[in-house]
Amino acid sequence: MSGPDISVVICVYTEDRWEDILAAVASVRAQSRPARETLLVVDHNETLLERLVGEYKEAGEVRVLANAGPRGLSAGRNTGIAASRGEIIAFLDDDAVAERDWLGHFAAGYEDPRVMAVGGRTTPIWASGRRPAWFPEEFDWVVGCTYRGLPPGLIRVRNVLGGNASFRRTAFEAAGGFATGIGRDGGRRPLGCEETELCIRLTRARPDAVLLIDDRAVIHHRVPEPREHFAYFRARTYAEGLSKALVARSVGSSKGLESERRYTTRVLPLGVARGLRDTLLARPGGAGRAGAIVAGVLTAAGGYVLGSVRARRSGARFSVVPVGRTPDGEGGAP
Repeated sequence: MSGPDISVVICVYTEDRWEDILAAVASVRAQSRPARETLLVVDHNETLLERLVGEYKEAGEVRVLANAGPRGLSAGRNTGIAASRGEIIAFLDDDAVAERDWLGHFAAGYEDPRVMAVGGRTTPIWASGRRPAWFPEEFDWVVGCTYRGLPPGLIRVRNVLGGNASFRRTAFEAAGGFATGIGRDGGRRPLGCEETELCIRLTRARPDAVLLIDDRAVIHHRVPEPREHFAYFRARTYAEGLSKALVARSVGSSKGLESERRYTTRVLPLGVARGLRDTLLARPGGAGRAGAIVAGVLTAAGGYVLGSVRARRSGARFSVVPVGRTPDGEGGAP
């Protein structure tokens, strides 16, 4: 098949997601445009590593690797990048499944040589079977999904979302890998923004770079029951504020908060207005959604202020390392 070779990296860390991991891999193997390979990167869990090696020992296009860096999602992704052979590296969450043409839409985006990254649309699969009435679509990023407010279609963006994204290999050669110390680390506080920091760093290293989101490249992301509750919503928005403070320290607040200013001044006020309108029309959840938007903004702002103070006092605790192919092309990390 013509077009670039694509390697798919799936980072995993817990046996609790065993069935989800198998479903994610199966969705990649069923693509209309086959991946060159699928790399499962296990984050410091020897039992899970051994179990996955046994599961896929007869599947030549699936490779299982140990995270060769520090614990966390960023280092796991960097391990996958270094071990991969494809011209394009795509990333899929371990609790998500990709639609059949996912990689085909990614590949089409790279027909323009200026395109360095292509992301897609992520839709939630709620454990309860339906969206909680109070949960605003404007905050679907809280559960790792595409949020209301992003324009539809094929659009140019500041950054893609890491759980449904792809990059040219040359993007990592220009900008380095994902920064460690920003993103998630197993059961710790649900931080994020590592892909935002990388994308801003990439466009600084390559000012001509184009980053896209194609909403036809769809994955479906499982939202477990604990994440349907307001306690998680509050914790995640607070963690987002902390993460944004680190990003702003790394790349400057003008770039680090560029998209967020539009989001908070245009998208969220409309969401509050819709919630209040639904309340007046006696539609369920309207007041809850309006209140959640206000609470989410205040909590994220609080996290950002505290994170900024901590960053100034102690310095940003993250690092960026070069990412290159391993010498034998068979696995490992820089």
